[in-house]
Amino acid sequence: MPTSKAAISTNWKSRFTKKYLNMTGEHAGEKLNQILLRIEEIHELKLKNDSTILSHYYMPPELQIETEDGGVADHTGDSLSLSMMGSKTKNKNIIFCGVKFMAETAHILNPTRKVFLPSPNAGCTLAESINGTDVKMLKLKHPGVPVIAYINTNAETKAECDIICTSRNAINIANSFESDTLIFVPDKYMGQNLVNLFKNETNKKFILWSGSCVVHENFMENISDMSRLQPNAEVLLHWEVPGETVTNVLNNAKGMVGSTADIIRYVKESSSTDFILGSECDLGATLKGKFPEKKFFTPCTYCSFMKEITLLNTLETIKNIGTKNEDERLITIPEDLRQRAYIPLKRMMDLS
Repeated sequence: MPTSKAAISTNWKSRFTKKYLNMTGEHAGEKLNQILLRIEEIHELKLKNDSTILSHYYMPPELQIETEDGGVADHTGDSLSLSMMGSKTKNKNIIFCGVKFMAETAHILNPTRKVFLPSPNAGCTLAESINGTDVKMLKLKHPGVPVIAYINTNAETKAECDIICTSRNAINIANSFESDTLIFVPDKYMGQNLVNLFKNETNKKFILWSGSCVVHENFMENISDMSRLQPNAEVLLHWEVPGETVTNVLNNAKGMVGSTADIIRYVKESSSTDFILGSECDLGATLKGKFPEKKFFTPCTYCSFMKEITLLNTLETIKNIGTKNEDERLITIPEDLRQRAYIPLKRMMDLS
């Protein structure tokens, strides 16, 4: 549930300021004062409008900081954990600070609650690289071959697939099928990493779609350059980074490839103090906030779609709940489509 007035102590501003400056490396100034004013208003409106805020790791720091540190986020995490957390809240309204496919997933899993996306422009190049018709054509071309869809897909795509996976559980999901051939959509780079992982373990063949995340695709050159400049740093690579880059970098430096949750866990357990991050820039802010004693170097590549979500339009979204403007940011999915998209998601959750 959102933080109550009693739980928001009088020193929330100092706690938020400490966390924010630690994550950003900035100095207090007029920008911070404006942020604090908006946060204070959001605190009040969350209570008034019975709302929960879910914030992805790729959000700006002012949206990532959780209520226990004076912020507005009731939960910060990756896309699936946020959607599942929505099921645990009793609040009528969910404000999803992420991109459209994430908010759709939250709605698919929580049909009795209203889910709002602060900006209608918060899309995803990876999710938009494929649609339901494309999946139908793949099925016709490869009859009987199971289709695994990365969670970074829109509702109409999910509805045509056999099962969904995340970067955290993709290996287990692929292993759950007896079939020696699997269709994996839409991320070709994540698919390549799966192929490389499985080639020495099983005879599974992967049929890949040619989608990609523009953010992680950009790490093809600069991660290798940074690794040479920081030879003692461990390298943290997301599954969506091109497979060739993963292989080249990890052949020459210590590190790992995995999901966002894997990256956070790896840093926590590593004795190293220096890391190079191959993922969205604000995950670097997340890591700085969680591990202030460690150093993180990242070629700051931002997802422009994620940055469509701001503290201001989050505030505006909560203000509009219960007004004639509410529908402008409300996620809606036809019920028959929602039910069909729920089936592959449920299959994944049953296996996780």
